[in-house]
Amino acid sequence: MKKYTYPALFCFLLSLLSLASANDDNKADNRTSLGFTPQEKTEFLAEMREMLSSIQKIMMGIGTENRELIISAAHYSGNRMARNTPQSIKQKTPQNFKEIGGSTHMMFEELVVRAEADDMSTLAEFTGGLMQKCVACHAIYKAN
Repeated sequence: MKKYTYPALFCFLLSLLSLASANDDNKADNRTSLGFTPQEKTEFLAEMREMLSSIQKIMMGIGTENRELIISAAHYSGNRMARNTPQSIKQKTPQNFKEIGGSTHMMFEELVVRAEADDMSTLAEFTGGLMQKCVACHAIYKAN
C-alpha cells in the first residue's frame, strides 16, 4: 500500500464511527457504568485518550514505515500503563473489563515485539485486532 494509506483509512474509520454515534443520540445508553467518582473518571478518561493517542501514533508509524514510532507508542500503552492505574479504579472494574483491558495492554506489548520485524501490512492488521478490543470494551462500559 502507499505510504499514507493506513492513516487515511484510520481517519476515515474514525469519521464513520462519529457518524454512527451521531445517529445513536436518540437511543438509550445501555452500557454498564463503572461507577467512578468524578476524579476517578477524569483519570480513567485521560488513560483512554492516551491509548487512543498511541493507536494514532502506531498508525502514523505504519503509514510512514517508522518502526521506532510504532514501538514507542505501543510501549506507552502496554503493561506499564496497566500497572499505573490507580487502585481505586482497579477495584471498581468488573472481571470482564479486567480481562478485556489486560489482554489489550498485552497486545500493545506484543506490538512492540512485532514492530521489530513484521511487515507493515501485518502490523496494520494486528493493530486492527487491537482496536477491536477497544471497540468491544467501549460498547459494554461507560465511565460514569
